[in-house]
Amino acid sequence: MLDTQNLDNAKSMSIIVTKGSLDWAYPPFILGTTAAAMDVEVTMFFTFYGLTLLKKDLNLKFTTLGNPAMEMPMMGMHMPMPNMMGMVPGVGAAAGKMMKNLIKKKGVASIEELREAAIESEVKMIGCQMTLDLFEYDRKDMIDEMEIGGAATYMEKALRSDINLFI
Repeated sequence: MLDTQNLDNAKSMSIIVTKGSLDWAYPPFILGTTAAAMDVEVTMFFTFYGLTLLKKDLNLKFTTLGNPAMEMPMMGMHMPMPNMMGMVPGVGAAAGKMMKNLIKKKGVASIEELREAAIESEVKMIGCQMTLDLFEYDRKDMIDEMEIGGAATYMEKALRSDINLFI
């Protein structure tokens, strides 16, 4: 058991969030909310495809491509998902549905729930201004709690942070 009373050296953490798929959404939100629960000041900077995680309406996809370690629990064993399977039409959607069902069955919090926990824990979430402009996103489609900033805004936080993560 971790003794959180003795974490004198970790008081702030920044996370760059660059991926917006279902499988890549979990690590930054889990780490961010866990750190916040341990009284660490957390800033998450959402850029490029990670910015989609701050949309009001999430429609997260799951990707099997580029993940050769992916195994899905099926029929009492772990079935490897060959990389090439992701190229077959419909396989990515089916894998995503299977993953969402598994998440629900195992009682794992949804990304929406984790994002809400981050908001309630006062995690600072910064949406990249350049990415908003580049992909022509409208501010009204994003959550109200999102602050807008650029690389300099992130760097101000990162330079003062005890922990910096790139996910």
